[in-house]
Amino acid sequence: MSDMLKPGALLPDFQVPDQNGNPVSLHDFAGKKLIVYFYPEDNTPTCTKEACNLRDNYELLQNEGFTLVGVSPDSPEKHTKFANKFSLPFPLLADTEHLLIDAFGVWGEKKMYGNTYMGLYRTTFIADETGVITHVIDKVKSADHTNQILELVKLPTA
Repeated sequence: MSDMLKPGALLPDFQVPDQNGNPVSLHDFAGKKLIVYFYPEDNTPTCTKEACNLRDNYELLQNEGFTLVGVSPDSPEKHTKFANKFSLPFPLLADTEHLLIDAFGVWGEKKMYGNTYMGLYRTTFIADETGVITHVIDKVKSADHTNQILELVKLPTA
């Protein structure tokens, strides 16, 4: 596992498919403030809470000039079902080969119930219009993630 990216780092270039199988790359977001949120798996309770919180406040994030994308190692097909089931208005990137996960440094050893395993760290990266990471949230509050983002970037909260 590589080290997690920190504020001041440039977003890594990438090209992975979204939930519709369309290729998405960093260049698609040139000149936009970007929120990239990594989550472990579609249709799990905590990941669903986080996605629905971001969905419910998506317009607020857009009004502040942000573009939002979710990333997990799930397949485009699984993302499609998740996005449709919960009416998610933002793209979900299918990082099945861990290109972004490794580039951002969000994969590593985790512990749960005394077991150690390799997994994805629930992490959100916020970047400015030039692709420089301004904030990293590594202690995500899934049910209140939008407010967490907005408080961090010193904007009014939902």
